[in-house]
Amino acid sequence: MKALVILGSRNPKGQTARAAEAFLRGVTDGGGECEQFFLPQMRIERCRQCEDNGWGICRTEGRCVIEDDFASLVDKIRSADAAIFATPVYFSDLSESMRAFLDRLRRTCMNQSGKAGIAGKKAIGICIAGGGGGGASVVGVTATLIDEPQFGQNLALGSFSGAPQCVQYCRDNLPPLRILN
Repeated sequence: MKALVILGSRNPKGQTARAAEAFLRGVTDGGGECEQFFLPQMRIERCRQCEDNGWGICRTEGRCVIEDDFASLVDKIRSADAAIFATPVYFSDLSESMRAFLDRLRRTCMNQSGKAGIAGKKAIGICIAGGGGGGASVVGVTATLIDEPQFGQNLALGSFSGAPQCVQYCRDNLPPLRILN
């Protein structure tokens, strides 16, 4: 199995990165391979809503007119068996880099050619709330296997007094190879 881990965290040693790393270790320990990308280190622009109607060739051709790292990352998702999206929770929402990426992915997937290799892809979301930014005093993790856009199967849900307990929880409760195969 080949898994692609996309992180919306700026801190490669932070709580979100450590939770994703625990997941990644589970995949590699089970014989799979993983590749990870930190969105803030990439050049991913936000959607420009190109035309007056708020759309562009994303809707008509399933691709984006912006020339940045978006298209190559989407190609990597297409070639992977599973995509893992890990993001810190900022103000009850995704990180800005994850939001920019997913907004554009959603738009390109409105067209059949943009959906190719994406629709039906096994995906897991890992969201970490609480940390050093003055937010919540506890760390939380939610991981969901997404088979259909409207349905999800909760794999793990917990809240912890610190990152080490959260990382251990991910190691103990996210059996990726059993879930993704």
